[in-house]
Parts: sequence; structure tokens; C-alpha cells
Amino acid sequence: MPIHTSFVVERPYEEIEIGETASITKMISEADIVNFAGIIGDFNPIHVNPEYAKNTMFGERIAHGMLTASFISTVVGCCLPGINALYLSQETKFVKPVKIGDTITAIGEVIEKNDAKRRFTMRTIVKNQRDEVVIDGKAVVMCMKKEV
Repeated sequence: MPIHTSFVVERPYEEIEIGETASITKMISEADIVNFAGIIGDFNPIHVNPEYAKNTMFGERIAHGMLTASFISTVVGCCLPGINALYLSQETKFVKPVKIGDTITAIGEVIEKNDAKRRFTMRTIVKNQRDEVVIDGKAVVMCMKKEV
């Protein structure tokens, strides 16, 4: 299932306002989990082995936390501020598991700006289809200037 973003943007720092938000939505498939495991080499059975996972506290496989968190990067790099983003840091708290078939929405909200450094701080959350927060965090992003 494709990621739903309205478009890829390029926003100058000066146009970004405190309180502004952007989001993307994606249904997490088995293929997403298996492909992510292959890319990063994390084949922990909680993610890839249904027999193992059914005997855990989750009762089934769960997505890698970093797979879910990576959609925050999509918000930053495609939506707010977009292609001129330089992602500097990310604090992440994993609150709830994401399971195969869950539809997640990653949301970034500008909560602070530092004009001298062209940086802003975003509250970053990811929610599931039940509007439950699965990831809570904070990111620092810099808007790069175009070379003239």
C-alpha cells in the first residue's frame, strides 16, 4: 500500500510557523516488515516468525519500532519543511506496538523556532487507526538555504 502524502514540498524557513503540522499515512504490511528486516538485518523473531511471536506478550508479530519511527523522516523530508530539510536529531519513545495491517499516521508539529540557526523543533507522534499514540517524540530540523 502506498504512503499517502499530499506532495513533496520545499518550504523556506521563513514561511514555517509555530503550530504548523504535516502528516503521512501508511498501512503496515507483512512485506514492509520483511523488507525492512532484510534491509537492516534485524531478523528478531518477534518481527518475522509467527510461531515465535504468538507466544510473546503481543500474541503476534509486531513491526520494528524503527520502521514505524522512520515515517517521521518522511514527514520531515517530504512535507515539513520538505526537500530542504536537514534532520538533526530525534527523540523517540515507543509507546505501543504496531502490528501487520495497522494503519499509522506520522505527524509533525512545529513547537519552537530558532531563527539564528534556521532550526525548528517538532513534536513528532505516530498514531494507529484507533487514534492511539504508538510513538511520541521530538525532532530538531534545520532548513538549508539554496546555494545561489
